[in-house]
Amino acid sequence: MESELKDLNSQPASKPPGGGDGGKDNRPLLKPDPAPSVSAEELRELEKKCAAYVRSDAYGTMGRGDLSFKEKLLLGVAVVTLVPIRVVVIMTLLVFYYLICRICTLGLSPNRDEDEGEQEDYAHMGGWRRAVIVWCGRSLSRVMLFVLGFYWISETYRIPDSAEQSKPEGKEEEGEEAEKPGAIISNHVSYLDILYHMSSSFPSFVAKRSVAKLPLVGLISKCLGCVYVQRESKSSNFKGVAGVVTDRVREAHQNKSAPQIMLFPEGTTTNGDFLLPFKTGAFLAKAPVLPVILRYPYKRFSPAWDSISGVRHVIFLLCQFANHIEVTRLPVYYPSQEEKDDPKFYADNVRRLMASEGSMTLSDIGLAEKRVYHAALNGNNCHPSVLHQKDD
Repeated sequence: MESELKDLNSQPASKPPGGGDGGKDNRPLLKPDPAPSVSAEELRELEKKCAAYVRSDAYGTMGRGDLSFKEKLLLGVAVVTLVPIRVVVIMTLLVFYYLICRICTLGLSPNRDEDEGEQEDYAHMGGWRRAVIVWCGRSLSRVMLFVLGFYWISETYRIPDSAEQSKPEGKEEEGEEAEKPGAIISNHVSYLDILYHMSSSFPSFVAKRSVAKLPLVGLISKCLGCVYVQRESKSSNFKGVAGVVTDRVREAHQNKSAPQIMLFPEGTTTNGDFLLPFKTGAFLAKAPVLPVILRYPYKRFSPAWDSISGVRHVIFLLCQFANHIEVTRLPVYYPSQEEKDDPKFYADNVRRLMASEGSMTLSDIGLAEKRVYHAALNGNNCHPSVLHQKDD
């Protein structure tokens, strides 16, 4: 998720055909533009189409709405009091957990995928080292959420009729092993989703290869067992994202000691009221999945990372004294034979179930439309062909 949003803020927009002046198109997204080239009427039409990315909290579009004097005063007080305290505590927790991971991995070499040399992790190790890493990781993630204002987390375990029907015959009597999913599937609303899932089940995630080289976070990502993605790789033995993810999902389902993997099949974040089309990577292994639905109720500031810059979002989040998260956990979804034979059909059925149980609206747009919407907010002219770009 970090890499995807970093791309949105750093990737230059497409130049107009014919080699014309593309200077304005090279500006980063989600920055104010004194002379927008998109009319108010065009922007309203685009917001109707891109409703999944429209921000509607008290801070307005891009977090730049007009605030009352009282709100500005509260923000000012929070910036000089609450924000510094939270930043110091969060950085302390991060460094502390890094030291725990460093101590627990001393003298060990990371597990490497023989077919995929870029993949390495410490999540496959066992014994007391793994137990300490997992327990501390879950506990400190919950503490970090508490520091960010998520004092209470409401969790609901739901068993809809449709999920009961999806369970194959005989599974009820096979015990706990039959309930082990190959992957956890969740809607994607914010970078905070990762912290919650770390505190709940401590799974692996998909991340850019560069994350493994970052200070502090790099080692932690290896202890999580992250699947690293390097799309630009041209090596002959490179499996691709789908191949690596499929192997990890299958391994997690078949091997009880294998690290669990967490996937956001939408491929990008929304405002939390919509559910985008699912990519099939999580469903190619034909293994059961565990659907989890996240919502962030709010009164003033929405924790959703939709159409607001990263720095502005983090500052506003730190200024919020209290934040809220609601979690709905559905039962393990076992695919039918028809769903196993057709991953797209499997993904669509899980998506419809999650939308129904989470009271979310199905939307057919994707990351390409999100880029167009962000460019419009920035005042860039968007070529229609951008709407047809495919997201990998």
